[in-house]
Amino acid sequence: MRFGIQTLDDFELCGKTVLCRVDMNQPIDRETDTLKSIARIQACAPTIQELSEKGAKVVLLAHQGSDIEYKNFYCTRPHAKVLSELLGREVKWIDDVVGPKARQIIRELKEGEILLLDNVRYVSEEQTLFEMKLKLTHEQQAKTLLVEKLAPLADLYVCDAFAAAHRDQPSLCGFEQVLPSVMGRLFEKEYCVISELMEQPKRPCVFILGGVKISDAFMMMETVLGNGTADQVLTGGLAGNILLAAKGERIGQSSLDFIYQSNYGEYIEKGKAIYEKYKDKLVLPVDLGYVEDGERKECLIGQVPEAIGAVDIGSQTIGIYSDIIARAKTVFVNGPMGVFEQEASEAGTKAVFGALGTTHAYTVVGGGDSVTAAAKYQVTDKLGYVCTGGGALIRFLTGEELPVVKALRFAAKREG
Repeated sequence: MRFGIQTLDDFELCGKTVLCRVDMNQPIDRETDTLKSIARIQACAPTIQELSEKGAKVVLLAHQGSDIEYKNFYCTRPHAKVLSELLGREVKWIDDVVGPKARQIIRELKEGEILLLDNVRYVSEEQTLFEMKLKLTHEQQAKTLLVEKLAPLADLYVCDAFAAAHRDQPSLCGFEQVLPSVMGRLFEKEYCVISELMEQPKRPCVFILGGVKISDAFMMMETVLGNGTADQVLTGGLAGNILLAAKGERIGQSSLDFIYQSNYGEYIEKGKAIYEKYKDKLVLPVDLGYVEDGERKECLIGQVPEAIGAVDIGSQTIGIYSDIIARAKTVFVNGPMGVFEQEASEAGTKAVFGALGTTHAYTVVGGGDSVTAAAKYQVTDKLGYVCTGGGALIRFLTGEELPVVKALRFAAKREG
């Protein structure tokens, strides 16, 4: 047991039917029925392989996209194909989650066999809007269709979905109420790495926060600056633009329009308070990159053209950030510095991740876009640790007890 949660080492697995919740949610190419990234599948594969090799009858539960992220709302068929290739053994797949067909196949599984059910969010109580509106307790989640239909077929529940640990849904928090429950190897590893990052980082400790998930970035910023975990916070992406606007700097009308159209205007006011309180530790861009007539251009802060839309940090900022990364002992990154998917606006993200690949600091990268960027710039193998979590990671770093952690601890106490 670790952190008050049972692990795979606490149970005999041979012959047991194991429900294993993983997070294999990846960007989808619907036209080719393929995944644009397999990073999360690679991360959870060792747990699945261990369960199979120890003789468990493995039933995998996973989601793909959601009612909110509809462009990626899709079946889990391509995931089964990738997982089969990674494991070198067949991973069965069924276009069903809780129906009679799925339950019958689960009953017929033999030792070592692996079955991936279809997208759990095809079941209504797994929908994000369902979670946000009804706010079921964990006891109520245990009485939902998903848990009532699948739990009687299983001997053990394994949660290996640290990336989804901030969600409060039956496939993540309901099974722990009625089944012996443990965390998988990926969950255990990520919990340990992030705990150590927060409790004993080597100094100087630098956080680099970017991307477009502003609520997460600001939540983390306030936490790591307030509790002293971070010695410096480097900002980029939309977070950097908002803080520049909060400071009173001109960032271009298109940049401001995007902020307000995205309903992030309130963060400019919040940014003013954060900047005033922590300006000695906050590092903001000194120049910005923008695209005009298809070409990249740059401008210094204070000389920003009126109408531009800033989509990257500039060359001088890149130099400053690279020097800070080189001198750091611990670096944590969540979010890109700009629109790195496009060549004209990828320079900042490319340089920052390149610096991560050469620094002697212990480096931790978290969040979907950051994981994608690390792969794109071929530095994944040079990083200290790549965390699959995004939202879960943010909330964990703020000191919040994640719903899944709470549920797993409840199961451990119940088992005695």
